[in-house]
Order: sequence, then structure tokens, then C-alpha cells
Amino acid sequence: MELNDKPVIMSIFKDKVLLITGGTGSFGNAVLRRFLDSDIREIRIFSRDEKKQDDMRHRFQNPKIKFYIGNVRNRESVDIAMAGADYVFSAAALKQVPSCEFFPMEAVRTNIEGTNNVLLSAIEHKVKKVVVLSTDKAAYPINAMGISKAMMERVAIAKARELGDGAETVICCTRYGNVMASRGSVIPLWVDQMMEGLPITITDPNMTRFMITLDDAIDLVLFAFTHGHNGDMFVQKAPAATLNTLVTALKEIYAEVDPKYGETEVKVIGTRHGEKQYETLVTREEMARAVDMGDYFRIPCDARDLNYDKFYIDGDKSITAMEDYHSLNTRQLDVKGMKDLLMRLRFIREDLGILPRGVKCRDIRSE
Repeated sequence: MELNDKPVIMSIFKDKVLLITGGTGSFGNAVLRRFLDSDIREIRIFSRDEKKQDDMRHRFQNPKIKFYIGNVRNRESVDIAMAGADYVFSAAALKQVPSCEFFPMEAVRTNIEGTNNVLLSAIEHKVKKVVVLSTDKAAYPINAMGISKAMMERVAIAKARELGDGAETVICCTRYGNVMASRGSVIPLWVDQMMEGLPITITDPNMTRFMITLDDAIDLVLFAFTHGHNGDMFVQKAPAATLNTLVTALKEIYAEVDPKYGETEVKVIGTRHGEKQYETLVTREEMARAVDMGDYFRIPCDARDLNYDKFYIDGDKSITAMEDYHSLNTRQLDVKGMKDLLMRLRFIREDLGILPRGVKCRDIRSE
């Protein structure tokens, strides 16, 4: 089954119940836009934010959406939402690097223990498939958010290994880079700074980041959903760009709204605590066993137990010869390529008058 055969993929969800933990975030909103016109029976939005749930309720006004207030830290509230679900997209997480850095135990409780609660509940309720969402910051992590996400991956893969092939519940993971214009990301911030006549604050112009849209993220999750076996990790091959390329592309796009935006000052503030010069999506250890599936890498879990010699005695020469897959050695976008990708963002097309302004307030520039 190919991902571009979207009607076939969506038919898998016919008359099924999908639970999205952390469903009020950018990913959950994008899933609703993709799924609501399909034959899915019910989409459950599970989160602790009643205000965001109320906003979604008013925005979509669709009886297929059911809202559950709760927290992944609380197993009882997870169980209530899980009962009767067929599939789960596990997106609940603390994602902001600074807040996780100052409150690391909160990241542990949500990203690690919370995900474990979701997995245990899914297994108990005989959910057919769980896709756990991770981030490039989990590869060689240097900050608390990345470390907690790396442990989240390990928890999911270990649980999947316990279940094994042929189990009633399948658990797999996805890992992707920066989702452009997701809530709290840099693109809406820079646009707001331009609109307000402020300098654009940039950390390091030569810093590189992977660039994907929310639609790409959903395509990755659906690819994992349709191809995943227990313990698999899926990574989408993605282009990258320097921050300088990104900011230049944004200024050129918004110069079409008003020429003054093209003259916006760019202020370099320096690398912030916990930031990398470039991001890694697949480590060299993972590349040694990765399966190239065209637009995606599939990284199967190591199904051996502790009684294998390579863990203690023998090494693996193939790992030595491998190179990480990171935002320096992937395809690099130039300004034109970056502009083409940015033009896929709905809020930018709205700002340019290409699309009518959506239901959301003009001041909310995120996907």
C-alpha cells in the first residue's frame, strides 16, 4: 500500500474510533482537518486544556468529535478515553525546550510516565495500533526535552518488544523535525515581529533545521500506521534550511503584502541554552539497521534479549562506517525552495489574500 493512495489508507479508518492524546495541539487540529470528511466513526480529543477543547468545539462543530478532559499522567482518565478505541495517536507531550529545562521532572511525568500510561491502557483495552510521536531532539539529546523524548521512545520500543510480532496491539514510533508554523514555533513569531515593526530575532543565521509541514507529519504517521510492526521507528526524509534562508524567504514573501516587511531588520541574538547547530533525525547506530523505504526510513527494533554477545563482547563494524542523517547532509533548500514550502502554510496564504481568512482570529498565526 502506497501513501499516495490516500483513499485506500483512509478506508482503514472506516467506522473506527481514533483517540488522539494531546489532541488540542497543532497535530490534533491537522488530523481533524484531514479525517473529518472521511468515513471514520469517531475522533476522541484527549487533553487537559478545556479552553482549547472549547475552541475546537466551536471551530469544527462536528458530532464525530468527542472531547475528553484528562491528563496522560493520570491513568484513570486515560482509561476512560481509551475504552472502545480502535487506534491511538499519542501526541501528548511537553515540547518547549526552556520549560522542560527548568522543570525536568514535569517532562518526565508527561513525556515518559504519561506515554507509559497510554501504552499500558491501550494494551489493556486491546487497541489495535498505537503510533507514538517523537522529535529529532530525541537523537543525541542535549536538553531535558530531548532526553525525555528519547526515554519515551525507549519505553515505547521496549513495550513493543515485550508484545512481539502477532500481538493484538502494535506499537510503533515516528520521529520528525521542526513542524513549520506549529504552535510556539519560530515562523509565526517572526511574522508577528515583522507585522509589529520589530526586528526579527534570530539565534544563529547558519544554524540548520529540518523543515516539514503538518501535512507531512500526518503523512508520516499514516505511513507508520499502515506499515509499522511492533517496535518500528519511522522517519521521513526531509529537506533542511539555514535560519538565514528561512528568514530571507519570509521577508520576500511578506514584501508582497507590504514592501516595508522586506526591509525588516534581522537581529542576531546568539545560540540559546539547549540549542544545537544542526539536528539529527537518524543516528549512525540506527542507520546501520535502517530500511530505506523511499521517502521514509524504517528502523526496526532490536528484538534480541540481553543474552547477545554484541551487547557485551563483539562490536559492529557497519556502525563505524555509517553517518548520521542530519540537517547538514540532507537536501538543502535555497530561498526559492524555502518560499515554495512556506507557501504551503495556510496562514501565509491567508495573509497574502490567496485564501479567505479562517475562523481563527487574525492574530493567531499557527497551523
